[in-house]
Amino acid sequence: MPAFSKDDIPKDWQELLGNYFDSSDWINLASNLEAALDVDPKLIRPEPSQLFSALKLTPVDSVKVVILGQDPYHSPDLAQGLAFSIPANIPTNSRAFPSSLRNISKALALEGFGHLPNGDLHVWAEQGVLLLNTALSVRLGEAGSHSNLGWRSLIDQLISGLALHKPHLVWMLWGGHAQSKLALIESGIDQLILQSSHPSGLGVYKTDKPFLGPGAKACCGHFTKANEWLKQLGKEEVIWVSAAPQIDLFS
Repeated sequence: MPAFSKDDIPKDWQELLGNYFDSSDWINLASNLEAALDVDPKLIRPEPSQLFSALKLTPVDSVKVVILGQDPYHSPDLAQGLAFSIPANIPTNSRAFPSSLRNISKALALEGFGHLPNGDLHVWAEQGVLLLNTALSVRLGEAGSHSNLGWRSLIDQLISGLALHKPHLVWMLWGGHAQSKLALIESGIDQLILQSSHPSGLGVYKTDKPFLGPGAKACCGHFTKANEWLKQLGKEEVIWVSAAPQIDLFS
């Protein structure tokens, strides 16, 4: 049976969390998650070994941008432990390809970066984009099923810790759930906070700050704004869409 402990969380993130691990909130989360794993770890998404992938791929010192998701994909073979990301082998034109990613790709193209070649966002995480869900697990086939497991306390501590200890971060808050963390972020120093509707489904158009405009002819411009902010600070911009490799026809 898969084990679960604070040692699954990288040391740098443990240090950011401070004495959180002595709290009743942590004890409650650990107990609830262990109980869920005891029932059947195969019903948990993502795989238990990937629960903290976002923290493992993006060390504290490298974080430049934070994109907050809600909970992992609850369909089979999608969740990777990174908000919005799915395996590269899921075809972009397939029904399994999530609408949120489809609309993110549209926004990137509208901003001049080009379409995503696939839904795997590991390359973002490796550049300092923290792809953090506000619940890090879900029961297969049951959206939001682990929202009351105790993840909120851990994620809130991570968000407030980042905002307080790292000035000049970019936060992309898409939808009401992510925007509910606004007060935690505003406690920090000089944070760039970008807000819009969530990129999934029809809700993408239906707020006063749409992620995409009607007919997907305009977008919120968050990816460009993030890079402009980073450039002003003298930091490396994020390569949102990697250029396709050139093929040497004469080799």
